[in-house]
Amino acid sequence: MNNATNAPDRSLHMIFGTGPAACWTARALRARGVPVLAVNRSGQRPGLMPADVHILRADLMDRRQAVDVARGAAVVYQALGPAYSEWAQRFPVLQAHTVEAAQVAGARYVALENLYMMDADSTITETSRVAPSSAKGAVRLEMHERLRALHQAGDLCIVALRASDYYGPGVRTSIMGERVFSRLVAGKAAQVMGRTDQPHSLAFIADVGDAMATLGCSTDAALWGRAWLAPHAPPATQAEVIAMACRLLDQPTKLSALPGWALPLIGLFNADARASVEMQYQVLKPFVVDGQHSQRALGLTATPLIDGLTQTLAWYQAQQVALNLRSPTT
Repeated sequence: MNNATNAPDRSLHMIFGTGPAACWTARALRARGVPVLAVNRSGQRPGLMPADVHILRADLMDRRQAVDVARGAAVVYQALGPAYSEWAQRFPVLQAHTVEAAQVAGARYVALENLYMMDADSTITETSRVAPSSAKGAVRLEMHERLRALHQAGDLCIVALRASDYYGPGVRTSIMGERVFSRLVAGKAAQVMGRTDQPHSLAFIADVGDAMATLGCSTDAALWGRAWLAPHAPPATQAEVIAMACRLLDQPTKLSALPGWALPLIGLFNADARASVEMQYQVLKPFVVDGQHSQRALGLTATPLIDGLTQTLAWYQAQQVALNLRSPTT
């Protein structure tokens, strides 16, 4: 494990993970002038991670490494994303180790969560009924209940941020990720799963990072010990999102939707697809989030979908240019 050479001061914020949400959390923290370290298993720096954020290498499945790497942190952010095929098995262990790391460090704990535990039969708000309809939802609920119990016992100061599916610069593995935007900027048809005519709330990844940083930097005790919703723009159907993106690209709308039966078939050969089958309900009926209360409480606003898509397409176009430059000429 590769630790920092100098002991960080007590204002240090440490992010477990370096995926898109972690990168945008780091960017929001650095914009506030907060010292940041980030931790991943490879020690490699993602392109969206600020250059002045030092990357520490640690295997967080190893409890001792997690504890050792977090010493000196004042706030830790759990922004991890295990492989989907291993999500239910690895995530509770990762959380347990990062929780212990925060406790040993005496740090506050900001957890990035999803909406798997929530009742999605009606609009999801901060007060929606907790009613997981999948095995992953039950795991997510158990993970959150453990955090809440620690806070109520006074053993760890925690806060959670929940968000629907991400989109935006850096987001690849999402219903509005690589299969949509990388294909569109290459002039191909976007590929989506499920119904294209059902409203679905999306969370712009920069808004998620800003909300995480806002919570982590807050000294308002009223914000801690509970779960908040990230900003979400008004919901749109998958067809509407793709049509808007195609207008921004000044090209005809190109959309290919895989039927519901296709994912289980793909899952016979792909572990991540197999693990996604139980979550199909999110794209087969309305999945709507209203986080207005959280936005007011945190002083945040959601990026309008047109603005988020403009930034997303620009990032994907830059990735396409970089890929073309790396490809050998013929």
